[in-house]
Amino acid sequence: MSTSVSASFVVQYERDVHDAFQREGSYLRDTVRVKEGVVGKETNFQRIGKGTATTKARHGTITPMNQQHTAIQCPLEDFYAGDWVDEQISAKLDGVDDTIVTWTLTNANTIENALITMVQEPHANDVPNDGEIYGALTTKAWAFAMKVESFSSADFVGPEGQTFRTGMAMRGRFKEWNGCKWQAITGLPGEGTSTAKVFTYHKSGVGYAIAGSAGNVAGRNAVMADITWHGDRAAHFVNHMMSGGACVIENAGVIEGNLDDTAALPGP
Repeated sequence: MSTSVSASFVVQYERDVHDAFQREGSYLRDTVRVKEGVVGKETNFQRIGKGTATTKARHGTITPMNQQHTAIQCPLEDFYAGDWVDEQISAKLDGVDDTIVTWTLTNANTIENALITMVQEPHANDVPNDGEIYGALTTKAWAFAMKVESFSSADFVGPEGQTFRTGMAMRGRFKEWNGCKWQAITGLPGEGTSTAKVFTYHKSGVGYAIAGSAGNVAGRNAVMADITWHGDRAAHFVNHMMSGGACVIENAGVIEGNLDDTAALPGP
């Protein structure tokens, strides 16, 4: 048995791991603002506050809106085959409790009300209805949502909103309902417990930064694999490394939903 791994294998393996990280590994990465190639251990996402238009007299001067400009710091951390992107993002979502929607799971009507409120609340916070609102549900919350006819039936959601229609939504495929792109994902806070959390959020309200400098643990790559041979175990040890970080840019763009993830599905 060979005790070495060819350089070509290592390069191909790292490429495959990077592709998996981009394409299959993270469900939430594409639903937030992403900044790649960050040099250093932190970066900033810029947020501009609200402004109010004013009138002016003829030949008069325009009153500046004086909008507040805020730089949201996003620290990057090193991870070694750890939780990776989804858990980093959901952990930041979990840190926002400005608006909380408590799900009542009594019947399809109360579940529908919870889903509608999860979308209505961002609009109440002046979050734009521009197709960039995303909903992250536990698999059990998804099952509850499927009890709602308007959510599950093609009579209410056309084929363009049901690209997953032969099965549960997976990464890159969302169910568009009520102006929100919904997806089932594992690993959300409290999943499988009576204190589970689900979220709706606007893409511009959450950011994820990926290091891309030589000083990064993964070098200039988003993800790197370190493959070493251990003779005492007669096996190769593969360690994956990455450097990245998530941050909430605008709390108003994140809505938390609370539900009992252990509850039984309601009857018809």
